[in-house]
Amino acid sequence: MERFRNVTILLLLALGFLTLPDTAFAEEPMRILMEANSVSVNKGQRSLLCYRYEDVPFKPYVQQLCSPSGINVLRDAPSDHLHHHALMYAVAVDGVNFWEEQTDPGRQLHKRFGDMRIDKSGDVPGAGFTEQIDWINPRSRELLLKERRTIKVCQLDDVKATLLSWQSSLEVQSGKKSMTLTGSHYFGLGMRFLESMDTGGQFLNAAGQAGDIVRGAERLARADWCAYTAEADGKPVTIAMFGHPENLRHPTHWFTMTTPFAYLAATLNLHKEPLEVTSDKPLVLRYAVAVWDGRVDKSKIDGIYRRWVDGQ
Repeated sequence: MERFRNVTILLLLALGFLTLPDTAFAEEPMRILMEANSVSVNKGQRSLLCYRYEDVPFKPYVQQLCSPSGINVLRDAPSDHLHHHALMYAVAVDGVNFWEEQTDPGRQLHKRFGDMRIDKSGDVPGAGFTEQIDWINPRSRELLLKERRTIKVCQLDDVKATLLSWQSSLEVQSGKKSMTLTGSHYFGLGMRFLESMDTGGQFLNAAGQAGDIVRGAERLARADWCAYTAEADGKPVTIAMFGHPENLRHPTHWFTMTTPFAYLAATLNLHKEPLEVTSDKPLVLRYAVAVWDGRVDKSKIDGIYRRWVDGQ
C-alpha cells in the first residue's frame, strides 16, 4: 500500500510539473520514476540518477549517476569487491561493520520514502527524496541508528554539470545514550568508478596536496573537495566530491587510490579518531557529487563547490 501511494504521488508530481508556465522548464521536465526496487530521476528522456533501495544485499545506494551527456560513471558490485556499491555510505557502529559484506555484516534497512519533490532552486529544476533507514545489528536485531537520508539531483546547464546532493542525519535510537563510529581509513561516502576509469586517471583536490600515504597507492588528504578525471569508455569525464564546511572534522579527509582500481571516499578519519554520537545530538553530514563531460580545471570545480555551499 505504501509503495502504491508513493507511485501515485510521483505521477501527480510529474503531471503537475508539466503544467508549469515556464516554457523552457516544461520542455525538458524533471521526472521521478518509482519501480519495484529503485527510484530514478530523469530530465526529459535522459537519466540523471538511479537509486536502489529494495532487493539489495545490505544497503541502499546510488547505482547510477550520469554526466549531462548521459554517461554513467558508477560501477556496482565488481567481482573484485562485491561490497562496492557504486556510491554508498557505510561505517562501523559499536563494532558492527556496515561496509564489508562478509561475516554478519550490518544491514541498512529501507523503511520508507517521504518528501519526494520536483522543484526549482533559483532557475534550476531539480528532483529528490528523503528516505528513512534503520541500521540493524544482524546478530541481535538491535536498532543501532536511525538515518534520515536526503538525495537531490539537478543539471546545471550553465556550467554543463550534473550535481547530486547527499545529506545523512544519523540518530542514536531511543534508550541509548551514545553509539561509537569506527572503521578503516576508507569508510564513509565511497564511490567506485566504471572499469574503464580504473587506469590512467588523475586525482586533484582543492588544497593541491598529494596527501599522506596510508598503504601502497592509498592516500588521505584534507581539502574542501576532491576530483577524479579519467576515460569513461573512451570519453573523458570529471567527477568531484564536495564536503560541506559545517560537517564535523572539516576539511574532509579524502581517501583516494589508483591501483589496482580507482576509488574515492569522503571519510571522518575514523581509523585514528573514533567518533561518539550522542542521543541528544544527531550527526548530520552533507556531501555533493558533480559530474562533467570532459576535463575540468580547478577553478570550475571551485566555482560549483562555492555555489553548492551557498545553496544556489
